Amino acid sequence: MGMPARTEPRKHWTLDEVRALRNRTTGATRYELVDGELLVTPAPTGVHQVAVQLLWAGLYPYVRAQKLGLASLAPRDVDLEPGRSVQPDVFVVPPEEVDRFRGGEPVGRLVLAAEVLSPSSAHGDRVTKRALYQRNRVSEYWIVDPDARVFERWRPDDDRPEILSVRVDWSPNGASSSFTLDLAAYFAEVFGEEA
Repeated sequence: MGMPARTEPRKHWTLDEVRALRNRTTGATRYELVDGELLVTPAPTGVHQVAVQLLWAGLYPYVRAQKLGLASLAPRDVDLEPGRSVQPDVFVVPPEEVDRFRGGEPVGRLVLAAEVLSPSSAHGDRVTKRALYQRNRVSEYWIVDPDARVFERWRPDDDRPEILSVRVDWSPNGASSSFTLDLAAYFAEVFGEEA
């Protein structure tokens, strides 16, 4: 009869350890910390990067025109809670956080966070980060799934996401008009299918 396998307890990382790890490494690997769990994301694919860039390119002028703060891209530390640090692919900081953002301090609040799924990030994006964003009342969290060509929209009190396959309409507080993203056109451009 064999002995049951012993599993070692998972290491509980600290923010100081993660920041030291970031300082020792080079390249495009992203290191994030949520609830003591180290999330490591390798360099993204081209499809991932195009999806991120196009989403940011659409959001930036809208956020600026509506005076909602600043739309930005990873890598940039967002510390919503003590001892936790994430770097959303695309995010919007509210006006009162813009000076912190520009000054180099970690951002402490978000209006919107968006993550583009990749095989290595799906669990962290859908479970770990989603819980962090929801409990910190980030008003919109979008999970962009290029393979399924959908956005999953999460709001703070949601138990399940809203699956968006036609378009994204976002009407944040204080905006005089909505942000609209046609998903067929967006994903066609992501995959280089536009005519």
